[in-house]
Amino acid sequence: MAPASRSFNTRAVAAAVIGNALEWYDFTVYGFLNVVIAQLFFPARSEYASLLLTTATFGAAFVMRPVGGIVLGLYADRAGRKAALSLVMLLMTLGMLLLAVAPPYSAIGVGAPLMIVLGRMLQGFSAGGEFGSSTALLIEAAPFSKRGLYGSWQMASQAGALLLGALVGATIAHGLPPEAFKAWGWRVPFIVGLLIGPIGFYIRRHLADSEAFLHAKQTARRATLREVFASHSSDVLCGLGAVIALTVTVYVLISYLPTFAVRELKLSYAESFHAVIAGNVVLMVLSPVMGAWSDRIGRKGLSLWSLVATFVLMYPLFSWLAAAPTVSKLVLVQTLLSVTLSGYYGPFGALIAELFPANVRSTGLSLAYNFAVVLFGGFGPFIVTWLIETFDSPLAPTYYVMGGLAVSIVAVACVPAQRHADLDARRKPA
Repeated sequence: MAPASRSFNTRAVAAAVIGNALEWYDFTVYGFLNVVIAQLFFPARSEYASLLLTTATFGAAFVMRPVGGIVLGLYADRAGRKAALSLVMLLMTLGMLLLAVAPPYSAIGVGAPLMIVLGRMLQGFSAGGEFGSSTALLIEAAPFSKRGLYGSWQMASQAGALLLGALVGATIAHGLPPEAFKAWGWRVPFIVGLLIGPIGFYIRRHLADSEAFLHAKQTARRATLREVFASHSSDVLCGLGAVIALTVTVYVLISYLPTFAVRELKLSYAESFHAVIAGNVVLMVLSPVMGAWSDRIGRKGLSLWSLVATFVLMYPLFSWLAAAPTVSKLVLVQTLLSVTLSGYYGPFGALIAELFPANVRSTGLSLAYNFAVVLFGGFGPFIVTWLIETFDSPLAPTYYVMGGLAVSIVAVACVPAQRHADLDARRKPA
């Protein structure tokens, strides 16, 4: 590979990873701080009602994701990955700023939850364009024989962001007394995230568009929603189904875990972060390994085995945990599930990116990803909270996650074996 190509590949990975990490860091921090935000911004007559309002706001941001996915996905397929990803970074940082500076309900009344909702919706719009554009960039920057490895950095960066959010949250929860944490300490994770924004914007503004995109822009039809649905509707459906397992496991098993550990397992808030940290270390380390392995043995088979193993283990592990909850058991459950899920997370980026050719790749990815996320992930914590309260069972989250895994098993089984090669198929493998 020529030095210029290697330099572009490195910058592309950095540009995709840093923005994706910021998006997931922010969404993760909000999920971890559900209990505190509920008390400060959504006071209600009961803890349950207050928490429902907070998790509903978490989900409300996801209503904007399909809108942002369509608008920014089409923009990325027309103006380029660089332009779209730079705009995404600006909007994402602005949304985080609103969350960091919002006064509590006791200070300005109804204006406080409105600021939180506005910040979340702005983040939802920007996040809608992040996955499709950054994944398209990673796959197009990769040598054809290494698409699994390059695409795995999408999920590895998400795990890294989740890990960073958990470390920051755990540090603050351990280091501050409850009064200080509630008064101002909860803002620190958002402020830490704000420091990443300018760095990500600089990297993305100085990035060139991929050769695959430039070639598609010159030779293929202009990206439109009609083109995507007319020629790639089955691919969108396969991609949407495949995303469901990803989104239910991330938003229920990871983001909602601290709330679940405190309310249902009666463990401490600080201790719950140990499981999140352990699980995300495993995912961050193993995702690139599994992505590279998928380049050798194929993505579809590895993904199916991973989903089936997670499905089989889910209920027994949570039953064992709920019978006698301890921090060590929670860490072990999270670690084991992260090992099985890494076989899906690693190949995931390449698996669904290869469903679409370059001229509609960002749009197709954005549609599949964001509609699945808004339907099954964004309101996941809300649904799980309701299920636990309704059925009075701490095992309710497993039913929801297992249902999502079952749908994705069917969807991945329907993914066609043929891959869209773009220009890379004509290059000598690196």
